[in-house]
Amino acid sequence: MAAIKKTPETTGKKPVKLSGHQQVIEFLNNVEHPLKKEIEEVRKIILSANEHITEHIKWNAPSFCYDNEDRVTFNLQGKGYFRLVFHCGAKIKDHAGKGTLFEDSTGLLDWVAADRAIIKLTDMSDVEAKKEKLAAVVAKWIEATRFR
Repeated sequence: MAAIKKTPETTGKKPVKLSGHQQVIEFLNNVEHPLKKEIEEVRKIILSANEHITEHIKWNAPSFCYDNEDRVTFNLQGKGYFRLVFHCGAKIKDHAGKGTLFEDSTGLLDWVAADRAIIKLTDMSDVEAKKEKLAAVVAKWIEATRFR
């Protein structure tokens, strides 16, 4: 007779919900991506930019929140690169005619809308070269979107 696999349905117990941090750790432990080390380094940079940033998995990738609102999310779909998407959360907000959220003095952000920008990263030397500017952009993005 085959053993019954223990699942929440067979044991009557609720599944343990992982914290956002645990979700990201599990995701990174299991993800197969040629730039995994670079992704992990960028994650550290983002988390170091503001002590109140939290993380979880959203849209099938690590996403970083401020005050429970998603603000920066990895896009891991590219070949030979990955992107960071800077946004104002999942809910559409009206920013028409207001211009970009702030002046990007680093030149890293590729603005795709007034409240949405992307940074493309290609390898560890690219990550290292952009490290300080990336931390500054994350901090500035959090500040600019805090009350939106």
